Amino acid sequence: MERFDVIVIGGGASGLMAAGRAAEAGRKVLLIEKNNSMGEKLLLAGKRRCNLTNALPDEDAFLSRYGKKGGDFLRPAFSAFGSRETIAFFNRAGVPTVVERGQRVFPEVRGVALGGSQKVLECLLFYCKRGGVRFLRHTSVSALKISGRGSPGCRVERIITNAEELSADRYIVATGGKSYPKTGSTGDGYRFAEQAGHKIITPTPALVPVRTKETWMKLARGFNLRNVKLSVAVNGERVDERFGEMEFTNFGVSGAIVMELSSFVTDWMERGEVTFIIDMKPALSHEKLVARIGRDFEKFADREFGRALVDLVPAALIPVILELSDVPPEKPVQYVSPEEKEDLAFLLKNITLTLNGLWSFDHAIITKGGVELSEVDPKTMRSRLCENLYFAGEVLDLNGPTGGFNLQTCWSTGAAAGCAV
Repeated sequence: MERFDVIVIGGGASGLMAAGRAAEAGRKVLLIEKNNSMGEKLLLAGKRRCNLTNALPDEDAFLSRYGKKGGDFLRPAFSAFGSRETIAFFNRAGVPTVVERGQRVFPEVRGVALGGSQKVLECLLFYCKRGGVRFLRHTSVSALKISGRGSPGCRVERIITNAEELSADRYIVATGGKSYPKTGSTGDGYRFAEQAGHKIITPTPALVPVRTKETWMKLARGFNLRNVKLSVAVNGERVDERFGEMEFTNFGVSGAIVMELSSFVTDWMERGEVTFIIDMKPALSHEKLVARIGRDFEKFADREFGRALVDLVPAALIPVILELSDVPPEKPVQYVSPEEKEDLAFLLKNITLTLNGLWSFDHAIITKGGVELSEVDPKTMRSRLCENLYFAGEVLDLNGPTGGFNLQTCWSTGAAAGCAV
């Protein structure tokens, strides 16, 4: 049986970074991937443009986006290989980057069918090959063979694949979470971690569209709302809010601010009824909006209510407003009462949706949950329970918002594990 210094399980972003880092230090590295090709989920990142990281200049502000527990855990790895190091790494490898809205960092690629994701994957594959990493594709790992579980001398002795048994001095699990299972992220790493005695925080979909009890969103499905405020209430008490873009779907809502809030929906729903409140006109107070409605109705005094909304909301949303308003669409606007104008203003600032759960892992960008962080050394990503086992990437209970934060988790933890082994 051929023996390696390091075996990396998983050929995604964190696995490729970890393997390349270990090989660069002179280690004999084998990378095992269950798919026929590496980085299938990476190719989908950022709608194939690959939002590499975020250019927030302040480390504390960056790490705060993972929550206190996640940010504290990630700090050592991020300090060693953070967003600046990530940008420099890819720039040196021939992938220039550009900073866009929200400090999002993308590869600057033009005229490439698959966009920046393809360039990033090619860069990582070359990095690994340059270091001599051996790839074993289309190979599933079924189990870790562990000795001394529960004792200070716990070790992984070898792994069992669908074809053979393989052994190494150290092992890195970088199998991802459970999101986009068609790309190979089916939760295998949780099983490996449990075999070593690790606790798994229950995986749930994150950065995922949200389902609602209401169905009227179908009237404007696919419409992207810009510059709206989205508030969250649990049992009527407001607990969070976001400002930005969202989208109506056949079954609920999606879009950037919805995806960010989705990471907390499961916890909120355990406490009671959760509602989203959409403010279509956050720049206007209720009083100013009532005045604006009055001016619009004077302008369109010869029209019916349904046709007098054209300057107030986008055309695609008029059917929604008519569905939710108590004013008949055919009512002449000159007969709309002051009370009805007040009600319309309230509606535009308080469109309410009752949450009914999340979409499945098939639609989730990332997974919330995973290997319990307290059982992993944040400097090296080494298991505190099994002396030659390491973790990297989404298999850990680490998740951040959209904007490059979750790929940065892969780069930071992958680099930490790769250097440590």
